[in-house]
Formats: sequence, structure tokens, C-alpha cells
Amino acid sequence: MSLDSTWFTEPVDKTGTAFSLKLGPGRKLHEEQTPYQKIEIWDTATFGKLMTIDGCTMVSTFDNFLYHEMMSHPALNSHRDPKNVVVVGGGDCGTLREVLKHKGVKRATQVEIDERVTRLSEKYFPELCTANKDPRATLFFGDGIQWMKDAKPESIDVIIIDSTDPVGPAEGLFGLKFYRDCIKALRKDGLLVQQSESPLLHTELIREMHAAMRTAGFAQTHLVTFPQPVYPSGWWSASYARKTRGKLAARLAPAALKKLKTRYYNAETHRAAFAVPEFIKDALK
Repeated sequence: MSLDSTWFTEPVDKTGTAFSLKLGPGRKLHEEQTPYQKIEIWDTATFGKLMTIDGCTMVSTFDNFLYHEMMSHPALNSHRDPKNVVVVGGGDCGTLREVLKHKGVKRATQVEIDERVTRLSEKYFPELCTANKDPRATLFFGDGIQWMKDAKPESIDVIIIDSTDPVGPAEGLFGLKFYRDCIKALRKDGLLVQQSESPLLHTELIREMHAAMRTAGFAQTHLVTFPQPVYPSGWWSASYARKTRGKLAARLAPAALKKLKTRYYNAETHRAAFAVPEFIKDALK
């Protein structure tokens, strides 16, 4: 938070950047320290409500659809028949909501370490939590690393790692041991997708993630990029890892995609998201 109390500002010393939003009349709506992190809810003038964790922007009313749609639909549309999906993290429940728009999904489990993220989302971001009571949904509150270690081998079709930055409780979700547990839990044609920060500011992290995924045994990796204004640089990414080689082409016809009622994702943005800039290609060689 900046010294000017009419603005929320998230400075990032490591990258020499900052992001600011003018606050609305409600200013700070909620603040609490959980056993894992500090959660704050802000009222902003143009982005609606904003959740921050340990001072970092997590989700806003205004632009969350970009992230939630691109963390879920490209993966589910690239898998031939996703029936069992696990979301690690994602406590605001927006990714879970998008996953369950796919009628072919029979089971979706959200594994979130901090239950308070979900309970506060139900209060301040209820539009993200509309699928929480879907009979196909399971909300599990506990350690995602241990959950994946205990998962039945070859039982999951798609794993979505919707985590915070690779620090604190989420740090272990970016490591080789965790990826090995994921590949064990995935079925033969299984797919993993993980948020992987800014392709512009965190290129080295992305390179390390893809190297670890391949070392863990994934046959191929790929990067998907999309806009996300509330995150550093405004340009975000998701890293894909697949147990078998093959094209990550859209399975669903444009007419079927329309039924998902998305605001950003469609057949064209699916193709565009998989276009890899030259500097990323160089980094991932």
C-alpha cells in the first residue's frame, strides 16, 4: 500500500515495477491474518473488489475472467476427454467454476490450503463461487503437495495448479518432486497446467519450470500467454506439461465453445494463446 491512502499500490522491488488502483469509497473492506498469509479485500474505483494476499494482487471483480478462463478452457479443450479434474490452489473458486462449465467433467476437486480464501471469496466474490455446490465439485482444504503425493496413480485427466507466486505456501508447487507426483497421478494422456508468472519479467522461472517438468518425465511442455492487468507487467502465462506428445489443438467446435458463455476465451484466442514469442522459444530450447 502506498503512502497515498486513496490508492492501492503493489510495488515489486525485484522487477522495479508497481501496479496501482484508485480506491473507492469503501477503501479496505476486510483484513485478516490466517495461519498461512495476510488477506485483504479492497474496494476500488474501477476494478470493483480486489483481493490481495501478503500485499500482492490476487483477483479483482473487473478482470478475473481473463485468468480463470485461460487457466481452464485451453487445457480442457486440448484434452480428448477430461472427466476428472483437480485444481490445486484456486481458493477464489473462479477456475473451478470455469472447469464445471464443461458438461463432460464428472468430478472436479479443488485442493486449497487456506480455507479462508474460499470463505472470503464466497462473501466478496460470490459470482466466482456459483459452482461450489455443484454435485460434481469437491472442496478439500489442506496441503496440495501432500494431496498429490497421496493421489491414486493414473486417476486424473487434468491438473490445474492455480497457485500464488512461488514463495511461502506455494513454493513447493514449483519443484521437481511435485511434478513427479503429478505425472504419477495423471492418466496416460494426462495434462498439467500451471500458472507461470509474467513471460516478460519471469522468463528464467519459466525456463526452470519447463526443465523440471521434462526432467520429471513429461513428454512435452508448452507456454500459453494471455493479458492480466492486475499482475506484474499485465501479461501472464500458463505452462503446460503433457505425458504423451501431441498437438494441443482445440477439440470443441466453435459452436460448442459458445455454450461455455465465456468473455475472453474462444476458438481464435485458443490458437493465439499457443503462439510463442521468439525470445520464449530461445529461453525454452
